[in-house]
Amino acid sequence: MTDTAVPVTTRKDWASDQDVRWCPGCGDYSILAALQFLLPDLGVRRENTVFVSGIGCAARFPYYMNTYGMHSIHGRAPAIATGLAISRPDLDVWVISGDGDALSIGGNHLIHSLRRNVNITILLFNNQIYGLTKGQYSPTSEVGKVTKSTPFGSLDAPFNPVSLALGAEASFVARTHDMDRKHMQEMFRRAHDHRGAALVEVYQNCNVFNDGAFEQVTGKASREEMLIPLEHGKAIRFGADGHRGVVMNDRGQLELVEVADVGEDALLVHDERREDPGLAFALSRLARGPHEPTPMGVFRAVERPDYGSLVDGQLLEAQTRKGPGDLQALLASGTTWTVE
Repeated sequence: MTDTAVPVTTRKDWASDQDVRWCPGCGDYSILAALQFLLPDLGVRRENTVFVSGIGCAARFPYYMNTYGMHSIHGRAPAIATGLAISRPDLDVWVISGDGDALSIGGNHLIHSLRRNVNITILLFNNQIYGLTKGQYSPTSEVGKVTKSTPFGSLDAPFNPVSLALGAEASFVARTHDMDRKHMQEMFRRAHDHRGAALVEVYQNCNVFNDGAFEQVTGKASREEMLIPLEHGKAIRFGADGHRGVVMNDRGQLELVEVADVGEDALLVHDERREDPGLAFALSRLARGPHEPTPMGVFRAVERPDYGSLVDGQLLEAQTRKGPGDLQALLASGTTWTVE
C-alpha cells in the first residue's frame, strides 16, 4: 500500500539553499517568511507545489522556495501558470508578481486568468513603484508621484488592484500587508484553499525607492485607526474599541461614521459570499489611497467552476461522443471548404 500521508515539514524544508538577495529592510523578506512558515501547515507536498513569477524584485521568489518553480517573462506569469494549472490539476500553482509586472505589461494576462477562474493563487506585491529598474512610477503610483520617469509628477490615475480584480469577476479577492505576519498567513491560507482564481494584494514597502508608502495606514501608531478589518458575517467597525464603522447611506453609497452617532444596528455587515461583486467593489473604493482608512481582509469568496475542470469536462464529452481523436490525421488534414 502506498503511503499517501503528507510528510511533516518545517520552514527549513521549504527554504532553498540560495542566499536571499533583496535590499536590507525590504518587505519581501516578511512575505517570504510568512509563506515559508505557513506551507508546512497546509497539508501539501513540496514536489506538488510550483511558484511561477514574472520579472521584478518579487519575481526572485521562486529561487528561495525549495519547490518547483519558474522565473518567467515580464507580465506573463499568469499565462504560464494557466497552462500548468490546466494540464496538471494535481499541483498547487502560485503566481508571484509585482504591481508593475502584473498591472502594466501583464495586465491582460492577469484579468483573463481571473475572469476564467483558473485554479491559481496570485500574490500581488504592491509597493507603488518599479524597484528592480530603480525607481520609476508604476501603475499603482499616486497622481503627482515624482520619480525618475515622471520628474514633473505622474499624470496617470492609478489602478486599485482589488477593484480591478473584482471588476474581472475574480472569485476570491483579498488584501493584506507586510507588517502583519498573522494576517498575511490567514489571507494566504484562505486563497490557497479556494478552488479557482484567487488574488491577494499585499501592501509591500520598498524602503529604497518608495519608503513609507503605506506608513499612514500600516504603521503601528496609526494601524488601529486606519485599518478596517473585513470579517464575514460581522459588522464592519474599526478604531479603538470599534468606535468607527461603515454604513450604506440612503443614496446607496458607503461612508465612514462614528458608531455612537448611528447605532450598531446601522452598520454594514460584511458578506464575502455575496454573488454580486458590487458591494465588495464599493468596499474597495472606500479609500482613495493608503492615506485614508483602508479595508483589509477578504473582499469576495464565491464558488464557481474553475476553468481547468470545465476544460476537462469538454474533453470528456468530446471523447464520449466521438471516441479518441486522431492527432496525426488532424495535423495532416488541410483546411477545405465545399462550395455549392
